[in-house]
Amino acid sequence: MTITTMVYQSVDGHTRAIGQCIVDGLKALPDNDVAMVSVDAVDDAWDRLRASDLLIFGTPTHIGGVSAEMQAFIEKTSGPVWLDRHWTGKLAAGFTCSAGRGGDKFHTLQRLVVFAAQMGMTWVPLHLLGGHFSSEGSENDLNRLAGYLGLMSQANIDEPPDRTPPETDRETARLFGRYLGEVAARWKAGCDQLGPVPVPGHGVKRPPR
Repeated sequence: MTITTMVYQSVDGHTRAIGQCIVDGLKALPDNDVAMVSVDAVDDAWDRLRASDLLIFGTPTHIGGVSAEMQAFIEKTSGPVWLDRHWTGKLAAGFTCSAGRGGDKFHTLQRLVVFAAQMGMTWVPLHLLGGHFSSEGSENDLNRLAGYLGLMSQANIDEPPDRTPPETDRETARLFGRYLGEVAARWKAGCDQLGPVPVPGHGVKRPPR
């Protein structure tokens, strides 16, 4: 059984809609325990996060970066989760949504990658070729925003989450979820065979505030 947990923040539901599509892709695979956890409820989920093989982080892009709520979650991990290397050896991935086609979403994903790196995790990028890059392409192409570091989606600011992001972004998310599940299953099989990733003692004390 592979355990996957998505930690996300969503204001109007658009980011959550994309996250749900990723989860749908994951659930298409057998032996995969998947859960979505809002940053508002993360204090009740620390044990599950520690037991997970794959952690997926999702946030809107606000003013060119992660939301304040996602940043608050990230800072919550600066205690035992970071110091005691609770997440070392796990897989990580991320996604974001903004109203603008660009919106500096790349910067948001970079923030999530650095966070995962500081936790000792291994990042899994989006595997799909970027779309809409030629005169024969269209808005209906998968990965239409051509993101690779993670999943980028776009939602019109004046439409509800049942209408936007568009179906092509949602299908991209489903395929990304399935891919993440397949990678995690192989990763888990290797860990089961070889044993967990060793985490040497470090003797680091909590840094001063």
